[in-house]
Amino acid sequence: MLGNLDTHDSVARSLANRGDCVVVSVEYRKAPENPFPAAVEDAYEATKWTATHAEEIGANPDKLAVGGESAGGNLAAIVAQMARDKELGAPEIDFQLLAYPVTNHDYGTKSYSQNGSGYFLSRPLMIWFWNHYLREDVDGSNVRASPLLGRDLSGLPPAFVLTAGYDPLRDEGAAYASRLSDAGVSIEHANYNGMIHDFLNMRQLDDPFPDVERADDALDRAGEALREAFEE
Repeated sequence: MLGNLDTHDSVARSLANRGDCVVVSVEYRKAPENPFPAAVEDAYEATKWTATHAEEIGANPDKLAVGGESAGGNLAAIVAQMARDKELGAPEIDFQLLAYPVTNHDYGTKSYSQNGSGYFLSRPLMIWFWNHYLREDVDGSNVRASPLLGRDLSGLPPAFVLTAGYDPLRDEGAAYASRLSDAGVSIEHANYNGMIHDFLNMRQLDDPFPDVERADDALDRAGEALREAFEE
């Protein structure tokens, strides 16, 4: 619903520099004007376009990762599942980078109870987001909205999952990492205990909160994970 190419440009550039890779940032359609599954469709088509035009944009056509923050992490996880299932001319994806991803339409986790207010992203705000994104409530049980609900997560690309300790989404991100691991997917999960949702995008605030420089460590680790994935 929120954000654009400019609001997340610094993170995209940081990943390009630290991962030594080409980053394609996608201006997918937003809700409520374009509700589910418009963003999923755009993210998937953008992934296919990137694979087809990789050489034109100076990228390696044999190495492709998907990634995103929050709602973008949701889309990246879903695109990885769709590509594995070979839907509509899917490219092969080598890696997924999921930063505090939305993985389930559910507000009953411990992290929602602990962090539902006072830490930037709140439970009421997430309810507002979901209510405007979904066409109707039943869409929330669709795996194209809630990738955690996928019955079989085997065969998905290796993943780096990043979560934040004071984030209502912490537990669903951790649950997705755990399910990937249980399915035999190579997974690295890093939880930054003292951080809040979207902290990667906050490291250069005029009045930063304590320890926000840990975002640089998280971006370093994400960049290293990308480099290793592309070198294999």
